[in-house]
Amino acid sequence: MRFIFKTEYAQDIRLAKHGGHVFWYGLLVLLLLAAPWLVPEYWLAQLTFILIYGIAGLGLMLLSGFTGQFSIGHAAFLGVGAYTQAVMTNMGLPFPFALALAGLLSAAVGVVVGLPALRVKGIYLGIATIAFGFIVEEGFARWDSVTGGNAGMRVKAPDIFGWSLGSAEEFYLLCLVITVAATLGILNLLRSSTGRAFVAIRDSEISAQSMGINLARYKTLSFAISAALAGFAGALYAHKLHFISPDQFNILQSIDLLLMVVIGGLGSVHGAFLGAVFLIAMPQLISLTKGYLPDAIGQAPGLQGLVYGLVLIAFVLFEPQGLYGRWLKVRTYLQTFPFYRKGMFKRQKSFQKSDRLR
Repeated sequence: MRFIFKTEYAQDIRLAKHGGHVFWYGLLVLLLLAAPWLVPEYWLAQLTFILIYGIAGLGLMLLSGFTGQFSIGHAAFLGVGAYTQAVMTNMGLPFPFALALAGLLSAAVGVVVGLPALRVKGIYLGIATIAFGFIVEEGFARWDSVTGGNAGMRVKAPDIFGWSLGSAEEFYLLCLVITVAATLGILNLLRSSTGRAFVAIRDSEISAQSMGINLARYKTLSFAISAALAGFAGALYAHKLHFISPDQFNILQSIDLLLMVVIGGLGSVHGAFLGAVFLIAMPQLISLTKGYLPDAIGQAPGLQGLVYGLVLIAFVLFEPQGLYGRWLKVRTYLQTFPFYRKGMFKRQKSFQKSDRLR
């Protein structure tokens, strides 16, 4: 088991806590860079989708996992980014500028949603974001002159100042670069005063306000950053599919995003990517097992929704910390064996939330 003795503040906020982090994350980056030459094109496409959903998961994780704000309409931000990217790219704007506009417009929409949402919390905030998602989806369907309506619109390949990224390998590497940049940005944000303010609001709004934290400012900022990341993901999503339509950004997509961060592990950057792996891998596993099930079950149209629901219930009941929480337990078990205690991770009552006194 590794013990780290911290002797200075710079050591405490360092991204890589020890040499093991540098080695394993460096190895992961090398494997991801070599993926276009190691895996078939189909699995490379699935890996690209994992990166795209990972960016969206980072945004929703920041909002729900680190700020404690509940959102069930995050697919709307994904759609705003996707349609902005599609319109700008089809007009001939270079990819970097179109991507920046997609993120900025999504952030502006996030501020518009975040300001009215300051007056509500919990399930009421979820209802408000659902309503926002329906409004945006209907707007995409009705604005025929820009979005193409229900007929959808095609999206050109990304063009970086004359360099067209038409191949799957080139687009994968582009998504990898943007994902790494977004991850490093979130990690640095969380160790700043702004990130600590987000966590303080999540733990107790009353305590955070008593310490001088402006709730309205930081909640709105969290919505804006979360929406911007979803907008970046939507822009890449549009280029990957080459075609977008309003029904791709409906309530089911929002539920998938929420399911992703809950199963991955709320309050963890790792959980966003583990949830993305689950979201992409689960349909593949279901399709592989259909042949071994009776026809009445394997051919049922709602099988995937049933499996998702059962998995979500199982995680909420038995592993509320998600896949990353389970990995932490397995790692601790391996590090402390044979001195591992069964009750080491037993959930305890917390009286940290002063809202309970109200």
